[in-house]
Amino acid sequence: MIPRYTRPEMASIWEPQTRFKIWFEIEAHAADALAELGTIPKQAARTVWDKAKNVTFDVARIDEIERETKHDVIAFLTHLAEIVGPEARFVHQGMTSSDVLDTCLNVQLTRAADLLLADLDKVLAALKKRAFEHKMTPTIGRSHGIHAEPVTFGLKLAFAYAEFSRAKERLIAARKEVATCAISGAVGTFAQIDPRVEAHVAKAMGLVPEPISTQVIPRDRHAMYFATLGVIASSVERLAVEIRHLQRTEVLEAEEFFSEGQKGSSAMPHKRNPVLSENLTGLSRMVRAYVTPALENVVLWHERDISHSSAERMMGPDATVTLDFALVRLAGLIDKLLVYPANMQKNLDRLGGLVHSQRVLLALTQKGASREDSYKLVQRNAMPVWRGEGDFLQLLKKDAEVKKYLTDAEIEEQFDLGYHLKHVDTIFKRVFGES
Repeated sequence: MIPRYTRPEMASIWEPQTRFKIWFEIEAHAADALAELGTIPKQAARTVWDKAKNVTFDVARIDEIERETKHDVIAFLTHLAEIVGPEARFVHQGMTSSDVLDTCLNVQLTRAADLLLADLDKVLAALKKRAFEHKMTPTIGRSHGIHAEPVTFGLKLAFAYAEFSRAKERLIAARKEVATCAISGAVGTFAQIDPRVEAHVAKAMGLVPEPISTQVIPRDRHAMYFATLGVIASSVERLAVEIRHLQRTEVLEAEEFFSEGQKGSSAMPHKRNPVLSENLTGLSRMVRAYVTPALENVVLWHERDISHSSAERMMGPDATVTLDFALVRLAGLIDKLLVYPANMQKNLDRLGGLVHSQRVLLALTQKGASREDSYKLVQRNAMPVWRGEGDFLQLLKKDAEVKKYLTDAEIEEQFDLGYHLKHVDTIFKRVFGES
């Protein structure tokens, strides 16, 4: 985790003290269930809670023990025994390290997902607000980066809103998929521990029992989780790249808010650069970078190995912390985005009416011209305008072959900007509902 791109609430999920607190809760809840089943004394389970529930674990001491044992869970259990005393011998009865590690990881991932879902709500709120603000603000739609036909800036933002709505649905599903608990013992057979212990711990930790674990929780669950984060990151980048393009000097239809005292360049005082959008592109790349190791972690030897462990120690914190930061930054960027309708109109007019070429094409076919002939007639009048030689409307009016099919008034009718925007309300209702 890089402090520059880390928000405290998400970072706290991955701090050692939080991890050891979760480990303790897993062990203590398991002890409660074992006590109810008569496997260990009830007083021992109570003592575990009484002596360690409110303890701040000594991370340095655990690290010291681990340097000798070369085993993180044993190091923690040894430190816990130093706190609890003789009754600690009843802790971890019938359990294996993965029961603690995997269940803890899934608790952390579900908590991280909850924060990310809240972040997505911020993004969605900002997009909805700005989309309705610019619902009917006309701008040029582009394909291949080239002027195509008119759209509205509100539609651009509505598209992003729909995309992040899908992202939210996917993350809800990914959270549910990863929210499982395994307390099944060595190789997952429950030979040394009753399945009812797993059910009790799962409920206490806000999880559900893993239907079948092989000492580890199957990593296809985690692969789906991190793949979902990767897709969300791509959506972040898609919107960030759109803003970067719109801020180019030659376009300048929108730009990032530039605060008082902000500097764009160490060399050129005039610069106002899309630094937030460019930053989001970079952060998105890092989130996606963890998708491949998550997929590769699915493949473990037999009932378990730990080839996934080292990767997860990095990817869990890094991917969630980075995406958390990126989503909050994106929400703020959209909320403060500067929009220039006049420049949008100026760009709409740059091609001298060529954006209406399809309407003229269709009008000719409606009047009896073949599609091939219609295309040829429209294109031969469009190309001079593309080269800066004349006005599309006027050239069409002067074309004798075009005039065989369309009157001046009928040609002019095809240049109505409002025609392109007549279904904006319909699209908005599809995206936002009736609100």
